[in-house]
Amino acid sequence: MATIADVAQAAGVSISTVSYALSGKRSIKSDTRDRVLAVASELGYLPHASARMLAAHRSHIIAVSEPVHPDTDDAAHMAFAMQTTRVARAHNYDTLLLVHDDALEGMRRSAATQLADGIVVLDVDEDDARVPLARTLACPTVFVGLPADTEGLVCVDLDFEAAAREAVDRLVDAGHRQIGLISHRLETIERGSNFPRRVLRAFTERCEERGIRHAITHPNGHTADGSVRRLLEQLPGLDGIVLNTTADVASSLSAILATRGLEVPRDVSVIAAGVSFTTARFAVPFDTMPLDAQASCTAAMDLLVKAIDGGDRTPRIVLIPPTYIDHGSVIARAAADPDPGV
Repeated sequence: MATIADVAQAAGVSISTVSYALSGKRSIKSDTRDRVLAVASELGYLPHASARMLAAHRSHIIAVSEPVHPDTDDAAHMAFAMQTTRVARAHNYDTLLLVHDDALEGMRRSAATQLADGIVVLDVDEDDARVPLARTLACPTVFVGLPADTEGLVCVDLDFEAAAREAVDRLVDAGHRQIGLISHRLETIERGSNFPRRVLRAFTERCEERGIRHAITHPNGHTADGSVRRLLEQLPGLDGIVLNTTADVASSLSAILATRGLEVPRDVSVIAAGVSFTTARFAVPFDTMPLDAQASCTAAMDLLVKAIDGGDRTPRIVLIPPTYIDHGSVIARAAADPDPGV
């Protein structure tokens, strides 16, 4: 049985575009919509569970494991929880949100009592205790996120590594030579949250490959003030910033830079890579590669419902390619001599 990822690949579009074409929630080009619908029909893709004759003796409940931590980004937490719920309803399932710190107990109980027909695991850490448990459960489980060890798992996520590499490449190709990354708060990194660490590694590796001076900073509050100060201390010629952080920190960046006489994009180009928020309403909108909750949760739920229906439960990793949204926050720099600090 085809999944939304199969339709996207065959139609040559993103998973989110397939979702928009089928749902009609966003305006897309008519020829693109027609191509997606034709491919979906050809592959026999049916997004609604009601069209699949669900087997009897089901709870019609999906458990959603998303524990709340002291450093939890509430906006991102709710975005993924709500999107999972919306997609589940499209498949005629209700959701049970498991937010207790003891995530293992909730998963065990849901599976052992047949309270849930399947489990979606959100807010995944690299060394996530839910990974070994998922391997022991008969209940189908899909991770939205990549733990360090994915053996035997079904995982769906944005390709954060590709997003970080593309952000660096776009800045370097536009002539930028001193690039900083404003990441998440240290407690999030130390907890082991998977995607900020993946962005950190890919950013560092790409900067080194391109021979670019770079620095990484972590906010110690809800603004970018401390991060900008530390970046300028390490990179006096800072001319590019990649954001993989929270909305409060990102939204403050332009004003913080302005207090130091720097303007986006005149002096500093900015790209928000792998973020769950839009920058369109910021005082200065930033070019963005969004973490699309709809695309991730739709792909994950397709795979989960397919497994519940007795279909293919083969372990796999589905990485959603990043989409670049241009708001004009990156401009070309004049050619300059190679940076002597490299």
